[in-house]
Amino acid sequence: MNIRIGNGYDIHCLVPDRPLILGGVNIPHELGLLGHSDADVLTHAIMDAMLGALSLGDIGHYFPPTDPKWKGADSLVLLEQVNQLILDKGWEIGNIDSVIVAERPKLKPHIAQMRDRLSEVLKVNPDQIGVKATTNEKLGPVGREEGIAAYAVVLLVLK
Repeated sequence: MNIRIGNGYDIHCLVPDRPLILGGVNIPHELGLLGHSDADVLTHAIMDAMLGALSLGDIGHYFPPTDPKWKGADSLVLLEQVNQLILDKGWEIGNIDSVIVAERPKLKPHIAQMRDRLSEVLKVNPDQIGVKATTNEKLGPVGREEGIAAYAVVLLVLK
C-alpha cells in the first residue's frame, strides 16, 4: 500500500497565566492551555495523526509528560522530530486536515499564520495543510470555555 491515513485528537484545559499557542502561533487571550509542554493542541493532534498512520503509537510514547526534559517544550520542535521519524521510515506528508474547537478567541485571523508555521516546520506547501476553527455551540467542557480541543487527519504517501 502506498498511502496511509492517521487521525489525532488532543484537548487541554484553559487556565490563567499561560500562553495560548495553537499551530505554533502565540494568540492573544486572557487564558492559555495547561500542559507539560506548551500544550499546543493543534500540533499535538497532528503529531498523533502522523504517528498513528504508521502504527507508531502516540506522542506520549516519544515525549512522556513524566520526563522533565519535555517540560515547557515547543511543540513545533517535537513536530519536527516526528516528521523526521516519518521521513526516515520512507514516508512523507500528502496532506493534513485539522479543526480546532474553541468558543473563544476567534481564530480565523490566525489560521494563515498557523498554516505557514506548520508548513515551514514540516517542509510542505501551505496548501497541503488545512486548518479550520469552529465552536462547540456552548456544549461540553469546550463550550463552557474550560478547554480547547483539536482533531487532525494526515495522509502519508510512500516516497
